[in-house]
Amino acid sequence: MASINDTTTGVNLNDVLKASGAKTTSTNSGSGIAAATSSKTGSGQALGKDAFLQLLVTQMQHQNPLEPQGNSEFVAQLAQFSSLEGITSLNDSVTAISGTFKSSQALQASSLVGRSVIVQTDKSVVDTTKSFTGSVSVPQSVSNLSIKITDKDGKTIKTIELGGQSAGKADFVWDGKNDAGEAVDPGTYTFAASSKIDGTATALTTYLPATVSSVTLSQTGGEMMLNLAGLGTIALSKVQTIGI
Repeated sequence: MASINDTTTGVNLNDVLKASGAKTTSTNSGSGIAAATSSKTGSGQALGKDAFLQLLVTQMQHQNPLEPQGNSEFVAQLAQFSSLEGITSLNDSVTAISGTFKSSQALQASSLVGRSVIVQTDKSVVDTTKSFTGSVSVPQSVSNLSIKITDKDGKTIKTIELGGQSAGKADFVWDGKNDAGEAVDPGTYTFAASSKIDGTATALTTYLPATVSSVTLSQTGGEMMLNLAGLGTIALSKVQTIGI
């Protein structure tokens, strides 16, 4: 903005700035505006569009008649005012969108609690009174795919042989029994899938079901985090399937 010359009319620029809520530290018109803007910015408050327009109008009313400002200077200041107004409106719109997004996240979170999701993990809390279904990611055709199930103490209780599998996803079902055909207790079990690929034993990725116990919403616009019963926390984007 061009400097304001108030030496010819006796108008006190400090009074104008005070009326707009700005603080000044100098009686010089040009440095007063800079100080006012710096003071407002330093205190965490920007010089608003109303104060900006008031300063512009005052400048026009009390400019030096012997050295009037050119039209181009006023046009430039009006363009600044238009930009300021546009930025203010944009900030209001972004704030409204952010509030709507948070409300949508909260609604989505409430619908996820208690539901089953399929995630990339090697552990799952298993209710052995029911059939347990999982899947293995197979990168290429294999001649024999096996899944070793171990309990919380690391003891192998069951080995599931799936035989030859083509590239893609291979599903498996565990009936909750050990190799001896005896039912085991419910709890957390580890599933290790492996197969020979190009003659080398290779560990494969497993996708297992888990139950969402609670949801953590980011206060800074970050991703929603799902807290899985007995398994810890995982980002929503890591979920492969959401069940019932």
